[in-house]
Amino acid sequence: MNRAIAELNAAGITSQRLRDDYLRCRDLHAHHGRTYYTATLVLPPERRPGIHALYGFARWVDDIVDEPEPGTTVEDQRSRLDRVDAELTLGLAGSEPDEPVLRALAHTVERYELPAEHFTAFMSSMRMDLDVTEYRDLDHLREYMYGSAAVIGLQVLPVLGTVTSRSEAAPHAAALGEAFQLTNFLRDVAEDLGRGRVYLPTDVLAEHRVDRALLEHCARARIPDPRVCRAIAELVEVNQDLYRLAEPGVAMLEPVARPCVATAFRLYRAILDEIGAADFDVWSVRHRVSDARKMASALPALARSLWARAVP
Repeated sequence: MNRAIAELNAAGITSQRLRDDYLRCRDLHAHHGRTYYTATLVLPPERRPGIHALYGFARWVDDIVDEPEPGTTVEDQRSRLDRVDAELTLGLAGSEPDEPVLRALAHTVERYELPAEHFTAFMSSMRMDLDVTEYRDLDHLREYMYGSAAVIGLQVLPVLGTVTSRSEAAPHAAALGEAFQLTNFLRDVAEDLGRGRVYLPTDVLAEHRVDRALLEHCARARIPDPRVCRAIAELVEVNQDLYRLAEPGVAMLEPVARPCVATAFRLYRAILDEIGAADFDVWSVRHRVSDARKMASALPALARSLWARAVP
C-alpha cells in the first residue's frame, strides 16, 4: 500500500476531500522540509498526518512572505495574510475553510486540542517579516522566533505525546523550535540578505565590526571575512545553548516519538558541525546534511521506534 495512504488510514481520516487536503500538506513537507520529513518517517503512521498538516501550514504561509509571485507588492502580501488570518479564525472556530491546507490544519487542531494562540503568534511573526529587516539584539530576535519557531515546537508536542505533563515538556519543545530556526539563520545568511533581511543580531555583529555592507560583500564575492566568521562562531555557541536546553525534552516524549525528535535533533545540529568544520564560512557553500547521513541516522531510529511500539 502507498505509504501516504497507509498514514491516512492509520489516522482514521476517511473523507476523500480531507485526505486530499492532508496529502497537499504532506507534499509541502516532503518538498520543502527534507530534514524534518526524514525524521517524521520514524513516527508511528497515525501521527504523521498531524505533523504534515502543521508543517504544511507553516510552509504555505511562509511562502506567501518569502516566495511571492513576480510583481507582488508588500501590500499584496499583507492582504493575503489578512485573508489567511480571516479564514484561519473561521477554521479554528469550527467552520470549514476553503483552502485545503487550512482544512487539514483545522482538523489537526481539533483532533489534538491545540491552542489557537499558537497560530496567532505565528501569523504575527510572519507579518514582522514584511516590515522588520534587522534585529537589534538577541532578545529582539527571540521575540520573532517565538512566533515563527518556538510555537511550532509547542504545536507538535501534543501530536507526539509526552510521558510528563505538557507544561514540563513545553520549554524544551519551544527551545528546540528556536534552535532549528537559528541554525537556518546561520546557514542561510546570504539567502536572507537576498530578501533584504538580516536575522543575525545587530549588536553581536557590531561587536565584531560587521555591518550589512560587509555581509553583502561576502554574499556577492561568496568568500568569508574573519570578522563575520567570528560573529557567526559566537552565534553558533548561542545556538548550541538552545540545543542543550532542548535536549532533556526528548526523554519527556512518549517512547514511540523519541526516535523522530532525536533524529531531527541530530540532523539539524549536524548542520552546525558542518559550519564549524568550514571555519564558519557560510558563503561559499550551503551547508546541509547528506542524504546518506540522513538515512544512516533514520534507519536506527526506525528500529528503535518499531521496538517502542512492540513493547508496552
